[in-house]
Amino acid sequence: MSNIKYTKDFFLWCMSVIYLFAFSSLYVQIPGLYGDNGLLPARNALKMEANSWQELLEGQPSLLKLTPKLGLDMQTAMDLLCLGGILISFFCMVSQRARDVVSFTLLWMLYLSLYQVGQTFLWFQWDILLLEVGFLTLLIAPFNFNLLQRTRVPTHHQHDTINMWLVKWLLFRLMFASGVVKLTSRCPTWWGLTALTHHFESQCIPTPLAWYWHQFPTWFLKMSCVLTYVLEIPIPFLFFIPIRSLKIFAFYSQVVLQVLIILTGNYNFFNLLTIVLCVSLLDDGFFKSKSATKKSLPWSGVKTVAEIITPLVVLGYIGYQTVKYFNLQLNPDFSIKSSIAFTEPEFTKFLQFVLPITILMGIATLGYEIVIAIIRSCMEEEGVLRKSVSVIQCLIFGSLAVSMFAISLVPHTMVEMNAHRAVWPSVRSWHDKLEPFQITNSYGLFRSMTGIGGRPEVVIEGSNHKDAGWKEYEFLYKPGSVKRKLPVLAPHQPRLDWQMWFAALGNYQNNPWFLNLVYRLLNNEKDVLDLIERNPFPDKPPKFIRAILYHYHFTSSDPKSNRYSTTNWWIRKKKAEYLPILSKDEETLKQYVQQSNLVMKSKKMPSSMLGSAIQWLRHQIGQPEGFKFVMSVFASGMAVNMLNHYLF
Repeated sequence: MSNIKYTKDFFLWCMSVIYLFAFSSLYVQIPGLYGDNGLLPARNALKMEANSWQELLEGQPSLLKLTPKLGLDMQTAMDLLCLGGILISFFCMVSQRARDVVSFTLLWMLYLSLYQVGQTFLWFQWDILLLEVGFLTLLIAPFNFNLLQRTRVPTHHQHDTINMWLVKWLLFRLMFASGVVKLTSRCPTWWGLTALTHHFESQCIPTPLAWYWHQFPTWFLKMSCVLTYVLEIPIPFLFFIPIRSLKIFAFYSQVVLQVLIILTGNYNFFNLLTIVLCVSLLDDGFFKSKSATKKSLPWSGVKTVAEIITPLVVLGYIGYQTVKYFNLQLNPDFSIKSSIAFTEPEFTKFLQFVLPITILMGIATLGYEIVIAIIRSCMEEEGVLRKSVSVIQCLIFGSLAVSMFAISLVPHTMVEMNAHRAVWPSVRSWHDKLEPFQITNSYGLFRSMTGIGGRPEVVIEGSNHKDAGWKEYEFLYKPGSVKRKLPVLAPHQPRLDWQMWFAALGNYQNNPWFLNLVYRLLNNEKDVLDLIERNPFPDKPPKFIRAILYHYHFTSSDPKSNRYSTTNWWIRKKKAEYLPILSKDEETLKQYVQQSNLVMKSKKMPSSMLGSAIQWLRHQIGQPEGFKFVMSVFASGMAVNMLNHYLF
């Protein structure tokens, strides 16, 4: 691979955009989720005020512990942190000089601070992934001491390849674990290759294309499962192979997978963030023309042959093993028959064999990057002083990379318990100490398939009479009316709609925030109603509220099917009562509200000018529709980028 000067800067620009999506999406939801009249008031999640560095970092490390000193209540403080994140990430997006270690340190600290009080609405895999990638970005970002200097040439250091290796290792852990857990979970749909026959209608918020993808024949959806396994288990090993063409192939294969997920599911910024991780597989040659990067080398002929023959051999071998282990057979009608040809004990044995290999692969490739960086420092830097400084930097960042790699083995080995138990106790100890900072985490996407017998969905209804007059509350994005068109809303994440999906998979006893929602609806709380599209009781809150569990299915495009429809996207069937009828005068609800501290005894307005300014801005913005707000902020940044490119 050639240099990564421009690759690194592109990665930092992409991370700026991801942070912009994350902060702007969260900002519009803060009053309804975390305000004093919200679903999970943040004042109940973080009550400690920090008077020392130790108090700031212990327990839940968060800058919100400092905000009482500024005269801010918790909601206003969260607004301040979100606005700060939007502003900093916006400047990083439009200014190369702003993309430095100071900016990305602040962005990471701000998001970590919000995460600590986010509770169930902010504890998703993509939130912890953003924090882990954000921490690695601190190591990648340069020190820019002269912010007024204008330059279009990114800074470059020999140790950049070491830091980018950490991003590549994280991408490997993410994809490899996502593939492995589908089999270790023992989910019958993944083992039967039928998971995608349920996935598109049972995922949280499907897109319109998900409906069409769901109509494909079963054999095609089973083959899609096979390709998912291939892209998530063997292909990630190509991330570390020393053949550039294979790395580029691995890059495109992962990007295609993520784009398909984006097209068929609304997973906020998660898939975009995964694509950003894939940038670590590239080099500057990817962004330049061949004529600008072509070099005449003595071994260029041999290298060209290796670039052609090796990929054919490697990809041919992967294809052969795919046919063998998934028993692929071509039918006379050109459909493909597929089934898993290995057993669970055989896969367990394979995992016990391959996981230590992944660790050895990590050790070998990281060691290679450190040694090569040191050699380049000695050969390419001019002057003894610059050589010495560059070597020292490589040793420092190499040591940090080794430490990060060692700590990451704790979550990485969780997919195989023998390897997990073999991790050194000292490494476990350091992992536990750093856990509050979310520096390394375990991942496993779509571990098991839900909604096998129908997509469970909770519908909330209100009425002024127990026996009649029940009206449904319509949420912004989640399925409700069977006629409602499926939305497209990524990279925005409607966190209430997402939690309603999780609530339907269990019961309200395991989702205490659901009772908070019911109480707020019984009082027509404006901040919470802003998170809902249609309130059937705009003038006066209902006296009673209940929740019904339905099972939803996509309609069919086949006229012969009993689910065929030309007007509806869904069909639904009532299954059970999810929440019994409640009124705000219900004694048990009153006790719950008191124990949960949902109602403030006294509401104190912020006394500082800063707090008043933030509240004024919130009053002007309110809680607008999230997707439009996020895309408006992003479009503004892109407009400034274009002006910078063409005018300056």
